[in-house]
Amino acid sequence: MDDATKTEIEAAVFRRLRDHFERKPEIQNIDLMNLADFCRNCLAKWYRAEAEERGVDLDYDGARRVIYGMPYREYKAKHQEKAPAEKIAIFEEGEKRRAAEAAARGEAY
Repeated sequence: MDDATKTEIEAAVFRRLRDHFERKPEIQNIDLMNLADFCRNCLAKWYRAEAEERGVDLDYDGARRVIYGMPYREYKAKHQEKAPAEKIAIFEEGEKRRAAEAAARGEAY
């Protein structure tokens, strides 16, 4: 497979993932983070970082609009549920672990 085809396939897969999350707002970010160590906000941060690396000026809110399909504030009001304490505790432990792993790699988290 040549590089251009590989890039096209990867881009198509990303769009399918983004569209899947758009169709499934009941999938809460905290559940994604607790189960998979990433969420929609992570995708937005990665999207912004890749844009920046290519000289494209895109702020975090703009990147979140790409991922959420609407302004984050609107998405949050429509779809984000209040997380129970047990999920928050799992998330916070995960945040500590993710921060430690990033520090070990010499990256900011």
